[in-house]
Amino acid sequence: MDGYLEIVGIHAREILDSRGNPTVATQVMIKDHGNRRFITAEGMVPSGASTGKFEAVELRDKEDRYQGKGVQKAVNQVNLTIDNLLRGQNAMCQYKIDELMIAKDGTTNKAEIGANAILSVSLGVARGAAQALHIPFYRYLGGTTACTMPVPMMNILNGGAHAQNQLDFQEFMIVPVGACCFKEALRMGTEVYHCLRRVLTENKLNTAVGDEGGFAPEIRDAREAFDFMDKAVRQAGYEPGKDICYAMDAAASELYSEEKRTYQFKKAGGQERNTKEMIAYYAALVEDYPLISIEDPLDQEDWEGWREITKALGSKVQLVGDDLFVTNTKRLNQGIHQECGNAILIKLNQIGTLTETLEAIRMAKRYGFQAIISHRSGETEDTTIADLAVATNCGQIKTGAPCRTERVAKYNRLLQIEEELGREAVYPGRKAFER
Repeated sequence: MDGYLEIVGIHAREILDSRGNPTVATQVMIKDHGNRRFITAEGMVPSGASTGKFEAVELRDKEDRYQGKGVQKAVNQVNLTIDNLLRGQNAMCQYKIDELMIAKDGTTNKAEIGANAILSVSLGVARGAAQALHIPFYRYLGGTTACTMPVPMMNILNGGAHAQNQLDFQEFMIVPVGACCFKEALRMGTEVYHCLRRVLTENKLNTAVGDEGGFAPEIRDAREAFDFMDKAVRQAGYEPGKDICYAMDAAASELYSEEKRTYQFKKAGGQERNTKEMIAYYAALVEDYPLISIEDPLDQEDWEGWREITKALGSKVQLVGDDLFVTNTKRLNQGIHQECGNAILIKLNQIGTLTETLEAIRMAKRYGFQAIISHRSGETEDTTIADLAVATNCGQIKTGAPCRTERVAKYNRLLQIEEELGREAVYPGRKAFER
């Protein structure tokens, strides 16, 4: 039994995410037979507000507790079903463990046991194995080749489902492509963030923040958002397009009307655009601003529209499928072969296991797609995605503004990793967005 990392117990509990909603945290107890000791590791699961219809199912109680958002059913699935299933398994066999849970669930979208229940265990097991081997989590996942620090895509202006203001589009981000290292990129982004607060205050606009730490002022549209970002970047002493570029998450599925087959801009004056008009709108933004990445520019089922926008803008800008691909290899494979988009957003809880997440990243890289590791709007203090970004050498991460502890925890973890890597650390800057 020497070297065998035996799972001897699994225990889940209901905790709160950054929006004050329940989520699942699971402790995995492992017996290290070789060293005659016990290890306990934990996996916490985030939750999204703007979710794709094809995501794996997040099991909720739908009862009186927490206005129906309780997760006791998911907790019980861990403490009874999964605990019995995995006791005695080797924590080093991550693929087998995830496959056992997927098979036990028996559905295509993890609706029986719940993706939140399964993911909490999947992460807890992996973290426990890393602890037993006395190596950082990014090394356990990525081996000796893990050395690329991600370029942060920092959400500094919020709209859509993430804020109660007039902005229909969901996120406006700054991307410090001109930095020499992650530490400097974080500093640059943070300085711009604080300058933006000052610029908004000078214009008598609200500086309250949304779910991901970005400001949520009453501004009208994307152009006004980018104009304010331009002012903040320059006030911080940087040059838009050279030092700092921009990204946005349109979350267009939230705007799409299946009945009218158009995009309804309900907040900004009730405008309506069809797919062709949306593509022209984005093309104009790319022409006028240093916009290098657009996430979910069209609806999650508008495959024809995605082909059109990829043909029109794919050579100029990163077109990221979030709701379109939902970290699912089947949907990603469809997008690859239909030439829809050129990048995928990676969210662990969209698919529900660590191994399926890693396979989505591998598939993206195999076909020349960029992969962006991402948080959710309802986060925890868990820093897994920071390690995952470095482990997979993806080169990009979305984890919010330099504000709110659940976001900053990821940035602080990345600072620690960069320090550990020392001269091995690589910061790709603009190269991370090359196609």
